Amino acid sequence: MNRTYKIAFGLFLFLVISLAWLESSEPEPINWNPSYTAGDKIPLGSFVFYENLKDRFPDSIQKINIPPYEYLNGNATNGTYFFLNNQVQFDKDELEDLLDWVAQGNRLFISSYGFGENLEDTLNISLSSFMSADDFQSRPALNFVNPKLKFEKDVEFDQDLPALYFNKIDTSKHVILGTSTFGKNKPQEKVNFIKSDFGDGEIYLHSTPQVFSNYFLLKELNYSYAENLLAYLTGNNLLWDAYYKSGKSFFTSPLYIFMNNRSLKWSYYFVIIAAILFILFEGKRKQRAIPVVSPLKNKSFEYTETLSQLYLEKKKFHELGLKKIALFMEYIRTNLRLDTSNLDEEFYKSLSAKTENSIENTRTLFERIINFQNNHENDKDEFFELSKSINSFKNKNGKSRSES
Repeated sequence: MNRTYKIAFGLFLFLVISLAWLESSEPEPINWNPSYTAGDKIPLGSFVFYENLKDRFPDSIQKINIPPYEYLNGNATNGTYFFLNNQVQFDKDELEDLLDWVAQGNRLFISSYGFGENLEDTLNISLSSFMSADDFQSRPALNFVNPKLKFEKDVEFDQDLPALYFNKIDTSKHVILGTSTFGKNKPQEKVNFIKSDFGDGEIYLHSTPQVFSNYFLLKELNYSYAENLLAYLTGNNLLWDAYYKSGKSFFTSPLYIFMNNRSLKWSYYFVIIAAILFILFEGKRKQRAIPVVSPLKNKSFEYTETLSQLYLEKKKFHELGLKKIALFMEYIRTNLRLDTSNLDEEFYKSLSAKTENSIENTRTLFERIINFQNNHENDKDEFFELSKSINSFKNKNGKSRSES
């Protein structure tokens, strides 16, 4: 390695190290990914809310880490099944078990941006998203309908997040409990919290899950909104769903800790880059040349050509024609998947359809084949006429002459 090469390599290595150090020393950006897990402390995690729930329901809160279908078909207890996530969707069987459980006098509470097609069809509801035409913001101002719970001033979320509301409800079956107001210049009040009786139980649907996030609850007096909302759920055991969560509650990869720590992540990248550079330069210096070994040539065509010449020289045109016919029949069985044991009218129709030949041409070809088989004194012209007919028939199907 000459001096210029060493200097260039040193500068490149210094550049990589500098970039890795600058990136690793950058402040950690705020993670706005929705999580809603009980142990997540990011802005849209639910650590604060869950800890307050444990204080409020110290003896009656239960965390469910398995699917609702599995839990409800086991030793399910009565109470309020609490679902909190950016999306909650039940399949048909799971929803049936859940609604049967609710109908027995239990409660179902879901706070999500979507409730799944099955549940929405069952309750005859639908959701829409809102975006202000004035400032292109989606910051809902929240409040309750009940005068005992209603705030004098709406509680507002000061970050742009999905703003959904119920655009279709049946007021004869659903009770409006809360609203979201959108827009500053021309405020529009929409429904975001409803209640529906189901059998002997109740279903509560809430379309603004960010109110249970760490960011919302720790800002000014916003926690009072969650407290008032929980007034509808008191008096029962609280079953906290920990299964339908966007955030991970367990590590799915050994590299999870490395990838979620900026310094460790860039250290890991730097080790990989250094290993690749070492392999490139050391391997190039020490690896011996690998000789090129030509593969054995396929002599099948030359062998077949030699045999055919022998048949022609011996003037065994009948035997050569029979082999040509046998190969053609094998081609029909293998490539076209047709049985050649019965050469009837149905066979001609199937073969002509698959090869795009007319039925007349197909029937004419097989008449020529049968005549050739029956005549043991075929001459050269008859053999070449048969071979030409077979090749022409196969070429009609897009096959080349070389395949014959």
